[in-house]
Amino acid sequence: MECRIENMYDLNETIAAGLFEDAVYPWEVLGAISSYIIELGNTLDSEKYEKRGENIWVAKSAKVAPTAWLNGPLIIDEEAEIRHCAFIRGSAIVGRGCVVGNSTELKNVVLFNSVQVPHYNYVGDSILGYKSHMGAGSITSNVKSDKTLVAVKDGSEQIETGLKKFGAMLGDHVEVGCNSVLNPGSVIGRNTNIYPLSMVRGVIPPNSIYKNKNEIAVKQDWM
Repeated sequence: MECRIENMYDLNETIAAGLFEDAVYPWEVLGAISSYIIELGNTLDSEKYEKRGENIWVAKSAKVAPTAWLNGPLIIDEEAEIRHCAFIRGSAIVGRGCVVGNSTELKNVVLFNSVQVPHYNYVGDSILGYKSHMGAGSITSNVKSDKTLVAVKDGSEQIETGLKKFGAMLGDHVEVGCNSVLNPGSVIGRNTNIYPLSMVRGVIPPNSIYKNKNEIAVKQDWM
């Protein structure tokens, strides 16, 4: 199944590679992010990272706007940029070279290196792969309207996750168009583009272009 960790992520592109070691599917680590941050944070090199409060570690090379709000547990890796009025609620790992933009909110997430969530994004209970990008106003919806547990649906196959809160799993190099909504349990394969104003649900194949649920094209470069 394309949802497996090895099919979606390059674990060399995150400080949190150890978090995924015993998991098969990426959403299995959502409940362990907070404790992993505390464990990892206490091992970080004090020459490169400074502690800015309880269970908050920020790389000295990162840029954090004075108006940004940081809650722990939290690790902000080297060369990351946290912009004006960003709100990090906690249980977040922000990878090397990431951009967290104005009015963007993060909660219980792993952002691999070079992820960009630069404008008015909500990312909760989600994992964003290397160099993935969410366009302005695009969000992850992490709780179903009926509050039932989230299942990952791939055609006729369904995986019960046992999770009430589960946003989206974005593979490496995923592009999400502006003002799109990724519904609970969305899994987007590597190198896939999502059209602006999309409402996404279920598993979207890698190397594809999502126009709507009935129109998903294979990228010509990958045929």
